[in-house]
Formats: sequence, C-alpha cells, structure tokens
Amino acid sequence: MTAAEPPTASKVVVVTGLSGAGKTVALKALEDLGYETVDNLPLSLLGSLVRPGEVTRPLAIGIDIRTRDFGATSMLAEMDRLMHERRLELRLLFIDCDDEVLCRRYTETRHRHPLAADRPLIDGIRHERRLVSPLKDRAFVTVDTSTLPPGHLKNLLRLHFATEIQRPLLLFVTSFSYRQGLPREADLVFDSRFLDNPHYVDTLRPLTGRDPRVVAHVEGDPGFAQFFASLTDLIGPLLPRFTAEGKSYLTIAIGCTGGRHRSVVIAEKLAEWLRQKGHSVALRHRELEEGDVN
Repeated sequence: MTAAEPPTASKVVVVTGLSGAGKTVALKALEDLGYETVDNLPLSLLGSLVRPGEVTRPLAIGIDIRTRDFGATSMLAEMDRLMHERRLELRLLFIDCDDEVLCRRYTETRHRHPLAADRPLIDGIRHERRLVSPLKDRAFVTVDTSTLPPGHLKNLLRLHFATEIQRPLLLFVTSFSYRQGLPREADLVFDSRFLDNPHYVDTLRPLTGRDPRVVAHVEGDPGFAQFFASLTDLIGPLLPRFTAEGKSYLTIAIGCTGGRHRSVVIAEKLAEWLRQKGHSVALRHRELEEGDVN
C-alpha cells in the first residue's frame, strides 16, 4: 500500500463527567446541534468508531464509569493516540455538579448511583469524583450544572460546539443575586448594588428588570449613565484582546442583591449593546430562570 496523504481532521466530542450531572442531556443537546451520538461506548471500541474517512458528520461519544473497561488514564491515553495518529479534532467535554446537588437529584428520582450499591450515596459520588478527576483536568470545556437549568445547557454547548464556522468571540451575559453566590462560569463580574434599589418601591417590588417601569427607575439613578458608559468603555476594548489570545467564549456577570431588578436591567442593556456591535450573545437571568440566545 502506498503512503496516502493524512486525512483532514474530523470533529469528535467525548462527553464524560459525574453520574447524574447531565451527561445524557448534553448528548441530546449535541444531537440537536447535528452531531451523531453514541452513549456508553466501551473504550476498546473508540478507535473502531472513529476510523479516518468514516466520520462523515460531527460525532459525540458518551464514556463514563458505566463503561465496561472505563479508566481515566487509559481513556486519556487512547484519546491522545487517536489525535496523534488519525488527526482527529477530539475534544473532551466534562459535565460537573456539586455533591450536595447530586445527592438531592438521586434522592428525588430514587435512582441508584452506579458506585453506591454497597455504600452511602455521598461516598459513591465522592469515589466517582476521584476516579474521573484526571478527565476534568484535561477537559476542553467543563460545564457545572449545579444551578444551570437544562435549557441553558444546550445554549452553552451551542456556543462551544456549534458545527457552523466558528465566530470570533461568543458572549454569555448573566444577571445574578449576590445572596445566591457568584456564577461559577463568570469571567468578568460587575456589581450594581450601588444603584437605587427598586425593591424598596412598593409598586416595583413584584416586577422584574424587564418591566419598563423598573427600567425607568434604574436608569433614572444619577449614577446609572456614567456607570454604563464606563462599563462599555471597559468591555469594548477587552473583546478583541480576548479573541487575540484565542479565547472563543466569555461570560460577563452582573450582580445585585436579589438578582431581579438592577442586574437584570443592566444585563439586558449590555446584551443589546453587544449585539449592536455584531457579537453573538446568550442572555440569562439566573434568578428569574429564563433566558434566550440571539
């Protein structure tokens, strides 16, 4: 056989992570994005599935501790071999979640954790976390689903793994409540708690920052205009620098006390400003549990 020109790289995403964190939901989301999906694939069959020339569309493969011959070290070694020998564009997606949230999910669904057959649930979860920790360290993307609604997981995966031509920089703007903690995925965090709080206005308290009356109240604060101008003056020049450094995804978080009024107004206004600048923006209001992608 004569030597042939190496094939061009094929796009393959290996999906792994903690049991109960949302790997099945992630695979379904990738399927909706145009990926062919295979779940619970034995590691020994990975090479057969991704032969050069046979991956005709993007492929997403689920491998985790349920797999018959699973091992983090052997899995990483096989992935490295395939990337080197077959020129695969192979990326590892790790789905993570807090131990306490996982315990609650298993308790609510009454499902059995795969490593907790003869031990307490929390021990099984912690044991699995130790087993898969090398995979998290090598992941191309780690998504923590502890506070992430399933619908927003698809938005995140679309931004990272969309099959269309990659855009320069994809942005995710989120409002949040400081009482509930900082968003873990945030790259840039801005505090709006210095603005006048609509919560203390009886007629505005039941409303959200998407209501025109709340918007008018927040924008009527004497410090709002200068703050927003400074915010855009800061963020604008940073975006091309992030792009130049190879970053493809940036999360900007705006916080206030309750996450329902001031931060929502600013997040909405910032997302619109970024869209007008030609960026693709995903918008989420964490404490309102609603979002959209445009």
